[in-house]
This record gives sequence, C-alpha cells and structure tokens, in this order.
Amino acid sequence: MKKILMLVAAVAMFASCCNNKCKCTCSDCTCCKDEAAATAAVAEEANEEGFESIFNGETLEGWRGYGMDVPPTSWNVEDGAIHLVGSGTGEAQAEGGGDLLYGQKLKNFELRFEYKISKGGNSGVFYLAQEAKSKKNGELLPIWQSASEYQILDNANHIDAQLGVDGNRQAASLYDMIPAKPQNAKPFGEWNTAAIVVFKGTVIHYQNGEKVLEYHLWTPKWKEMLDNSKFAADGEFPEAYDLLLNMGGENKEGFIAFQDHGDDVWYRNIRVKKLD
Repeated sequence: MKKILMLVAAVAMFASCCNNKCKCTCSDCTCCKDEAAATAAVAEEANEEGFESIFNGETLEGWRGYGMDVPPTSWNVEDGAIHLVGSGTGEAQAEGGGDLLYGQKLKNFELRFEYKISKGGNSGVFYLAQEAKSKKNGELLPIWQSASEYQILDNANHIDAQLGVDGNRQAASLYDMIPAKPQNAKPFGEWNTAAIVVFKGTVIHYQNGEKVLEYHLWTPKWKEMLDNSKFAADGEFPEAYDLLLNMGGENKEGFIAFQDHGDDVWYRNIRVKKLD
C-alpha cells in the first residue's frame, strides 16, 4: 500500500510542477506527455497487484442503500470522494439516510480505502454483512447485527472513544471487541489510509500503514469474544449473536458497507483485491 501511495504522491507533485512551469493547453505539450506517462505507470502498478477500483470517483454506480435498490440521498460524490452529508441524528438515520452498500458480495479479499471524518464524527466500515431479517417480525435487522465493523471515529471529540473497554471503540478497532493498537488515527479533517484483509476466517485491520489488529472468525476464541461483548446471546441483541457467530452465512461471504451514523464522513480511493 505504501508503495502505491508514494507513487501517487510523486505523480501529484510532478503534475503540480508541470502545471507551474508549462502554461500551454495543447495535448502535444512535452510536460503533459510526461505527466500522462507517470499516471499510466501508477495505474499499471495497481493493476499488477490485482486491485480493482469499486468507486469511479464520479458517481455511486455499483452502490446502493442497505435494503434498498438505489443509494440513499444522504450520500453524494464530492471532489472524488463518497461523502455522507450528516444529519446530526446519530444512528437514527434521518429521512433520506441509510448505510451505503457495495452491490457485490465478497468472500476472501483485501479492501483498501482512505477516509476522513468530521469533528466529533462517527462512522464505520462493515464487512461480510448480510441483509438479514428478524425471525420475530420479518423486518430488516440493522446491518451491524450481521457484520464486523472497522470503526471510523474522531477519537478526540466523540464520546464513543471513551466507552467500551481499553479503547475498543476508537478508530480502526473491531468495534466494541478489539482495540486498534497502535492507535494512530489522524485528527478530524485529515485523510487516513486503511485496509481490511479477510482470508478464510483470518481478519486483519490496517491504519496509516500499520497493522493494528488481527483476529480469527468461526473459532472458539471468536465465540468467547462475542460472549463477552454487547452482542452476547443473552444480551440486548440476541439475533445478532447467531448471525455474528456464523458471520458470512453458509457461503462465508457478504457485503461491505459504509455506515450512516449521522455525521459527515468521506471515503475515496476504494479498491478491492479478491483473494479467492
């Protein structure tokens, strides 16, 4: 990841230098040709690594709302990033809101992205999620009842950073279960790099170039963690326990999604490498 980010930064610096020195607008300009060649080199390296972009930087094509056929109107594209226009209502999700879901299920994969959170903001990235319905009333359950969550948070200004145990609700943590260590999130308003690897039950979270946690699904240890969490079988969300215990369902696959927690948040450079 670092290698690609360095290459992207180099291209950006070169382009800036070129624009300062070369004021012509013709496509035949030497510096324009050089810039195009550098950009192509970055794209070629990305392709060699087997990653594909799942966000085109311009529209929400390929994305939809959780339990919906189209994206919620609270999400838009701004300056090459997916942006949630915060409602200030927290998890209540005001009219037009909802979690934003990538429309294809993934099994074994590496997800890379960048995120930026607003002051006092809260969001999250869900993975291996299901669109599960309650056995009691047939209504769609909240997405967090079937999926792990990579926490997105302004640690300095959101109260959730002080809740949970040992910082397990801070940025890049497995929400309410495993804290991200080292805790290296940048302040609100700054871009962070992130990655999630899921491979045959092994899950790894990265933030700003560092591995911050690892755990293993479908194991006795996973069951123990659930038993000691807010998702415990005898807790407030009993249907979540079974879904999370067997996360990914029979095929061990599911959706990735960005959480609408009512606060402005931005995601960009979203890429996936399938590891099947």
